[in-house]
Amino acid sequence: MLETSAFNTASDIGHAAEAVSAGMRRRRKSSRWAAPAAVSALALFAGASAAFDGAVVGPLLRQALKHVFHEPVGGGVALAMAVSVLAGRRALRFYRQRAPLPGKDDLRRATGIAARHDNAAAGLVRLGDKELLFSDCGQAFIMYGCRGRSMVALFDPVGPRHLWPALVLKFRAEAEHRLLRPVFYQVSSDFLPVALETGMKPYKIGEEAVIDLTAFSLAGGDWVKLRRSINRAERDGLSFEMLPPEAVPPVMRELGHVSDLWLSTQNASEKGFSLGTFREDYVRSTPVAIIRLEGRIVAFANVLTTQEGHAFIDLMRSLPDAHRGTMDLLFVRLMEALKQAGFTRLNLGMAPLSGLSDNVRAPLWNRIGHQVFEKGERFYNFKGVKTFKSKFDPEWQPRYLTVGGIGLPVSAMLDVTLLIGGGLRGVFRRS
Repeated sequence: MLETSAFNTASDIGHAAEAVSAGMRRRRKSSRWAAPAAVSALALFAGASAAFDGAVVGPLLRQALKHVFHEPVGGGVALAMAVSVLAGRRALRFYRQRAPLPGKDDLRRATGIAARHDNAAAGLVRLGDKELLFSDCGQAFIMYGCRGRSMVALFDPVGPRHLWPALVLKFRAEAEHRLLRPVFYQVSSDFLPVALETGMKPYKIGEEAVIDLTAFSLAGGDWVKLRRSINRAERDGLSFEMLPPEAVPPVMRELGHVSDLWLSTQNASEKGFSLGTFREDYVRSTPVAIIRLEGRIVAFANVLTTQEGHAFIDLMRSLPDAHRGTMDLLFVRLMEALKQAGFTRLNLGMAPLSGLSDNVRAPLWNRIGHQVFEKGERFYNFKGVKTFKSKFDPEWQPRYLTVGGIGLPVSAMLDVTLLIGGGLRGVFRRS
């Protein structure tokens, strides 16, 4: 399942962290790398979680707190860092200013801009849970949230690209006014020149799966396994239906039931910011793809679209006992329906930590991320996520975190995780 929860026992996480640390020690024996490697690994685990559902960081922090009081050196460093961060945040809290969430007019304007441009995921703005910063001409915007010492923008700026540089500088000035660091999360390669020109450093955090719908077809030998999966699902009684927004309200109670059971099974609470949440006003404003069994809805996905012919799958939820071919059927039939409707591109979302280089000249951030991707499977299904999305032969496009200032973006990544999880309570919560 794509929105898989990553909670495990503390001991399992400890073993995964030890495996990553052992790999790093074999690569570099000098003890001078131990502290930055450990801190960076923590941030990368947290960031990978944030890219998906924010559930990883809870058990990881619990394990870290154990070591604070059992490891003389590492524990002392961790405790000193924690005290410093908390003290600094408390001292600056008085000076921080938080803008009000957007009103109906600003939200309507931003939703209209998002619909006219090519990033369908920018339709998440309609949730109304993010602050908005518009360009001076009003034709582009940045959506963002504040957490800790970070002012975090989600995705590339939305609007014509020639407006990006001035808008990013305006964003940086606003962050400095609030005594916050400017951060951009899940940005594309197109944004990197603007980031560098405005004094921000990029860090790769994974890859996004994008399907060219104009070329999508199940014909040919490469698709045999997928054809068998969906044929078996349909023989066993599953059926697909694409609901336009006006047809969603009558089935909202059923969708809510599926969503509640899915969250309960995953031991997770609703996340936010870079992920949609099951809110009736949000879900009924989008097309929804559903799978039925004997007339009962057993799985669904809502879809964000643009006038440019691009689409993005947001919420993807199913009953705990759903047929094993349910999601294969949902994805394939959804792609076919979108293609028939004239859409040209479908965004399947991120594969966290995918595609990070591990060569000797790669940045430390990339090498640690690669080790986490390779050895952290016991505690988060990194490879499984990529394998599932790879079934559909997507183009893998890199995604980055960009941060203003110097040093590894440890604190910024943790702030992003807390922003998505709704704070420590949301991150630690088990349903």
